[in-house]
Amino acid sequence: MTAPTPAPPFTAPAPAPSLHRTATALTAHGFAVEILDDAVAARARVIDLIPAGASVLTAASETLRLSGLDDDLNTSGRYQAVRPRTLAMDRVTAADEIRRLRASPDFIVGSVAAVTETGSVVIASGSGSQLPGYAGGAAHAIWIVGAQKIVPDLDTALRRVEDHCLPLECARAQAVYGWPSAVNRLLILNAEPVPGRSTVILLREAIGF
Repeated sequence: MTAPTPAPPFTAPAPAPSLHRTATALTAHGFAVEILDDAVAARARVIDLIPAGASVLTAASETLRLSGLDDDLNTSGRYQAVRPRTLAMDRVTAADEIRRLRASPDFIVGSVAAVTETGSVVIASGSGSQLPGYAGGAAHAIWIVGAQKIVPDLDTALRRVEDHCLPLECARAQAVYGWPSAVNRLLILNAEPVPGRSTVILLREAIGF
């Protein structure tokens, strides 16, 4: 009897052939794609891509935090940083303005739960606050993706969300907010209808969840 194939650990960086298959598929689907060595290179590249004075929303992301991009984009004074601005606003009286600011910045920057070798991007969210910008509300979207997030197909991507990302995000949310997270909303981008609007920066190293 053949032993069952073990479930993927979802932590090992994808090898070079997988990175290139993914980049080719994403490009065919209208995404702009770059393959860089590490978070240091990605940090510099993102700063190059976003002009000074642009409005920028950073999605909650371990990749951004670990790379230093969260600080670069929110505290440098170079950009109109949407996240700190909206966090300082009254959640009740300014709810509509907060929603509009987050839905349509010039740039939204974050990461994703998985990218498939067939050219799809998968994003899971508890609140959904970043999803309007990702889906098309932002003029430009940039995702920094660690090599461990590349998977063969959508079925594997969804398993990665539930089996790997969710437990880690629950632990983070519990520590930061006092309650766990949940996959309340799931966005799957199979193509970018506005070629070049979305940039996927694939890293050769693992970073983030």
